Amino acid sequence: MIYFYKTKNNTVIAVESTFFLNKEDSKKLAWLLSYAELINKETVDGRFKGPRKEIITPWSTNAVEITRNVGINGILRMEEFTEITDQSEDYDYMLQQIYKGLSQDIFLMDKQPDPVIDIKDIDEYNQKEGLALSDDEINYLNSVSKAIGRPLTDSEVYGFAQVNSEHCRHKIFNGTFIIDGKEMKSSLFGMIKKTSNVNPNKIVSAYKDNCSFVSGPEVEQFAPATQDKSDYFEVKNI
Repeated sequence: MIYFYKTKNNTVIAVESTFFLNKEDSKKLAWLLSYAELINKETVDGRFKGPRKEIITPWSTNAVEITRNVGINGILRMEEFTEITDQSEDYDYMLQQIYKGLSQDIFLMDKQPDPVIDIKDIDEYNQKEGLALSDDEINYLNSVSKAIGRPLTDSEVYGFAQVNSEHCRHKIFNGTFIIDGKEMKSSLFGMIKKTSNVNPNKIVSAYKDNCSFVSGPEVEQFAPATQDKSDYFEVKNI
């Protein structure tokens, strides 16, 4: 069962529950939602912008946890929807969708798996999907397809493009450059790293595990003398 509450900001909050809410729980919910008004209908007319049904928002996760903390049981999901009047209003396609009315099935996951697509022309698929595969990589994939005796699927080609992308493997930035027949002494990444190698200053770690950090100044920490039991507070330098 999904209950709809209209807030003072004229948004609608959909509350999915496994039980029928009694008066006490409904009153608690209204209080939690800043005294939102319960809409005594199973559907709400209008055009709304809200989170995609496939994505449970962090707001919903926190809201559901709060309902449990105040003694309301059975709440599964809570999401906020904004009514829109402009047909061309912008929204985030990755996170949101447009709803032509709010009903009892707004959270129903009814999408079926997409069919597997055999890629018969890898070069054409590369251009269509913007995979940035090189000629060598396309030739390699064609040879694999020939060796296994079948076309590669869309997920196979897409996955190969991802794991072999510049972002993942840094083929260009870590590659060897030959200019006018002469091999360069350093890669592009090597040139970037040279700055910190020559002037490390307070760098503790760089270019490792997608993170870097530097040593900071000494500061005073006000904390318990021991952390595993009750103790006096003390000030110490860290």
